[in-house]
Amino acid sequence: MTSANLDNSNARRLEQSDFRPVMQKNIEIDKNYVNHSFIKDAVSRFTKNKGAIFGLIMIFIIINFAIFAPMLCGTDYRTQDLAQKNLPPRIEGLEFIPFFSGVQFGDNVYVERGLENKYHPFGTDVLGRDLFARTWTGARVSLYVALVAILIDTLIGMTYGLISGYFGRLADAIMQRFIEITFTIPPMIIVTLLIIVLKPGLTSITLALIITEWIHMARVSRAQTLRLKEMEFVLASKTLGASHFRVIFRDILPNIFGQVIIMCMFTIPNAIFTEAFLAFIGLGVPAPLASLGSLISDGFKNMTMYPYMVAFPVMILALLMLSFNLVADGLRDALDPKMKEA
Repeated sequence: MTSANLDNSNARRLEQSDFRPVMQKNIEIDKNYVNHSFIKDAVSRFTKNKGAIFGLIMIFIIINFAIFAPMLCGTDYRTQDLAQKNLPPRIEGLEFIPFFSGVQFGDNVYVERGLENKYHPFGTDVLGRDLFARTWTGARVSLYVALVAILIDTLIGMTYGLISGYFGRLADAIMQRFIEITFTIPPMIIVTLLIIVLKPGLTSITLALIITEWIHMARVSRAQTLRLKEMEFVLASKTLGASHFRVIFRDILPNIFGQVIIMCMFTIPNAIFTEAFLAFIGLGVPAPLASLGSLISDGFKNMTMYPYMVAFPVMILALLMLSFNLVADGLRDALDPKMKEA
């Protein structure tokens, strides 16, 4: 017999009893991950960040209050009524809460002055102006400053940095020397001197932000451009005859857009604080227009007697700045691939 025949004769049929199960804990199963796009993956990571979601919700609430609250409260922020000056907070339906009952120094001020039908959720100031309307009008100024900061960063700072980093050599040297000269002067000094020379107001604040707020964005976008412009996909685009404009804004910009958004979000609290500080020292928007900084300044003068005058503007300003910082942190974690969990 041949060897093949011997093997066949010795072989037997495999039965089910010849096999025994292995313990499940000893089996390693490969994990299959669903393929997501970058945007979908970033949104998923952002929504898992509770702090960022809280900040986004608070920003949405503040924006809605700033838009609609002054119109719905029934009182203009400029209206003065000395008969209603220095009234404590009073909210209809919440008078069982001591802080919103209209009681001050043990007495109900509204009843004493015959104002039983009047309600001021944040109280009134020394001129009888409704602080609820004035506070949310001041929030409009802060949100305007936030919008201006975003536009300055994206239109001036980002473009400046892209051009400087892409062309390099002499153009980069000249543009960076200008930034270094501007950066050596403290921004607060530039802003203060500018507003002193010009008439205080939103126009002066906007111009001051245009001069100072774009520098950090320009340096970040330049650094990212220097890193990307020597990569293969950019060199391939140049080889195929793409123009400088196309390479900058179609190839490089989309790859640094995440960093741009993050820098914008971190710039907003700084711009809001700058405006509030200028208003606090009397260089902000002129009266009767209110901003959170001017309201804090006015309330600070009467803080020992009427603490509510400063409490509400401070809380809204702090909440607004905190919310933007939380959203910025969430965007950084979501858009930066290095922050992605393995």
